[in-house]
Amino acid sequence: MTNYTDTRIFMKNPEKTDTMRVLILADVCNPEWPSLPVVGYKFARAISHYVNATVVTQIRNKPNIDRAGMGNAKVVYIDTEKVAAPIQKLTTLLSGSNKAWTINAALGYFSYLAFEWEVWQRYKQELQSGYFDVVHRITPMSPTQPSPMATWSPIPFLLGPLNGGLPWPKAFTIELKREREWLSYVRNAYRLMPFYRSTYERSAGILAAFEHTIADLPASARSKTINYAEVGIDPELFKLPERSSSEQVTVLFAGRLVPYKLPEVVIRAFANSSILQQHKLAIVGDGPERPRLEQLIAEHNLGNCVKLLGQKTQAEVGELMRQAEIFAFPSIRELGAGVVVEAMACGMACVVVDYGGPGALVEPDRGIKVPLGNFDTLVKYFTAELEQLVADRARVARMGIAAHNYAMNHYSWDVKAQQILQVYQWLASHGSVKPDFELQSNSL
Repeated sequence: MTNYTDTRIFMKNPEKTDTMRVLILADVCNPEWPSLPVVGYKFARAISHYVNATVVTQIRNKPNIDRAGMGNAKVVYIDTEKVAAPIQKLTTLLSGSNKAWTINAALGYFSYLAFEWEVWQRYKQELQSGYFDVVHRITPMSPTQPSPMATWSPIPFLLGPLNGGLPWPKAFTIELKREREWLSYVRNAYRLMPFYRSTYERSAGILAAFEHTIADLPASARSKTINYAEVGIDPELFKLPERSSSEQVTVLFAGRLVPYKLPEVVIRAFANSSILQQHKLAIVGDGPERPRLEQLIAEHNLGNCVKLLGQKTQAEVGELMRQAEIFAFPSIRELGAGVVVEAMACGMACVVVDYGGPGALVEPDRGIKVPLGNFDTLVKYFTAELEQLVADRARVARMGIAAHNYAMNHYSWDVKAQQILQVYQWLASHGSVKPDFELQSNSL
């Protein structure tokens, strides 16, 4: 039998809209777990400041959420560990550490079905009586994981933000194999899964991050789809510093040390350049690529200028970003790239690959987009662009200010929560026109 635990934590907020009641589904939601879990947590917490929110999440998130709180939301914990725990063990066995996200998403579908079934059993009466105005599934964010609640719910169901569908670049099949992403070859089989068609037919609204995700959705769903990125920033952790001038420039990479993020590209750029070796490269993160990177640094005698700093907390990452000037991020299959927005918020000039989320976030006034190519081509471009930037501190500073302003205007969690309130009002018939955040962004 499933166990339920709930808690309510109140915060004073004069802007809270008590008349809008929202049931938020956030199976993956944890303030201390990186990537998707912390995004789901911060997103739900920010929304709770504007609506009467009930956040339903998995029991394994309880200790960390209880310590951190969840804004104004009522939090309900559902225990599906009898299903979820064995599947998690199987996923770890098949995928290894920090790899094979396609396998993770595929196997996670079964435990997620159990989660939504229990949510439906818990809230069926409230939904049927019209107690809530909207049901909003925040996580999982993969478009490959359908949601039966879209069919079961008698009130408007909001799906997303979704992010996925970005093809693996053909020039990086070696990295694909090292990532154990063999299941990506049959990824589109998810369209045959139970509840796939009904999820997109019955959702009243869909949030999808960037054009690569929208292109992956059924054509029939696009009229109710809003281009809305899942990434956001906490201004308390990621903010603009007063940088002191120094002869040495610090280039920073931050992310999991896994094949597709290609931290090796930045190290090889330093290995190829006597100009860059006069400056510093800091690599934040950990993962299976670390031994290879350590060997590469030793082979090229880069110990004096390249440092592997290991995994850091979000607060520590924010501090390191404020101590650096340039963010180098050569990831070749980055769906959302929240770390790029965080770097922008800290006033860093960003050098990214023009593909996926980073390519959509960076424009010439606030960073540099390197064309997607093979490995050697990326090393060549990153070397050249970084050499130019370390030689032009004024340009780096201008890009950093523009990046900071862009990030704060569009990606602070408070701004994003206010946008979601517009979506809720549209779905609940309190607003007549579907919000268009791209149009709002372009009009600023």
